[in-house]
This record gives sequence, C-alpha cells and structure tokens, in this order.
Amino acid sequence: MKVLFIGDSITDAGRIQDENGMGNGYALFASQLIRSRHPDTEFEFINRGIGGNKMAHLVERWQEDCIDLEPDVVAVLIGVNNTLCRSDTKNWYDNDEFEAMYRGILTDLKEKTGAKLIMLEQFLVPMPYNAYMREDMDPKIQITRRLALEFADAFIPLDGLITAECVRTYPVCWSHDGVHPTEACARFIAEHFADAFDHVFNTLNKK
Repeated sequence: MKVLFIGDSITDAGRIQDENGMGNGYALFASQLIRSRHPDTEFEFINRGIGGNKMAHLVERWQEDCIDLEPDVVAVLIGVNNTLCRSDTKNWYDNDEFEAMYRGILTDLKEKTGAKLIMLEQFLVPMPYNAYMREDMDPKIQITRRLALEFADAFIPLDGLITAECVRTYPVCWSHDGVHPTEACARFIAEHFADAFDHVFNTLNKK
C-alpha cells in the first residue's frame, strides 16, 4: 500500500536531509505508527512536502508529485503559507481563488485515481502576535472543511484540536513560532492521522 504525504514545511520537516526521505515531522511518526498497527501489510510511504509551498505551488506539481505516483492513500495539509506570506500587508489571497484551486486538485485526484483522501486542516498555534492572522485563516479553514465534507474519506480538524491542547497546557509546548510543530505536536498530529488512516484502511480491506 502506497501512502503519500503532500503539503508544505509541516509535512516536509527536513525530508531532503533525511536518508529515508521522510523528514522528522508528523509524516515520519505517522508512518511508524501505521506500520506498528498493521504489521502484516507492506507499506511504501512517500513524503512530498516542500517548505514554503502555497496552494498554487501544489497545483503546479500535483500531476508529478501526486497523480503520477499512483498512491493508494493521499494525505494533504496545505494553506497556512497563503496566510503567512501576506500577513505583513494583509493583502490576503482571494478566498474564492483558494477554494477553486483546492477543489481543482481534489477533483483531479478523484477523477484520475482510486486513492483514498485524508485531509488535514491548516492551523495556527495561538500566540499573541498571530491573532490578527485569523482574519484570513479562519475563512480558509472553513473552505477546507467544506471541501473535506465533499471529497475526503477522513478529515482531521487540526486547528481546533491543537487549540484545545493549548488551553490544557501552553501554546509553546506545541510550537515555538505559531506555525511549525514541536516534536510533541508532530507526534500529536501523527496519532490523529494514524486513527484516521485506520478508518480508511478498514474501508479498503472491506472491498
């Protein structure tokens, strides 16, 4: 079974410097959990995260880095950079354009492959200095949720889940810059991903 992780730096997590190509983030920890939970299945895990990617970058490389790989399961986590890269000017990316691009790659996936789709919600770890970014982030999170209802086989609402953990503990436990996960946060994401994967895995095995 071929499992593809695709997105931005949160998925990337230093994969180029890693001899196994998985990086040191949630994709690595999720792959380890999945292997331990399904020891009788042979897996190929592929990481195609690229730091700094926005939605348009994903559109540009979707054919080569997703469709052509013929994955069985695709994990998509994208969107935070669309907010971050214009946070200084507040000249935010148009929401309708963001939705059209996201819808386009998901439609492409469904039409050209039989892959199951796990969508992960973009997130900001709540810090005093990034609260104003919610003006742009929150509407785009709602777009992601609407698309998940339409396209996804499993969905992980990371923004809400991580915020809840920040209330229980401290935001700095989950990120040092409000965006990139600490190891504890990456492992937290991986646990939720492995649970979502189990659901998808069970549906595949029932065929």
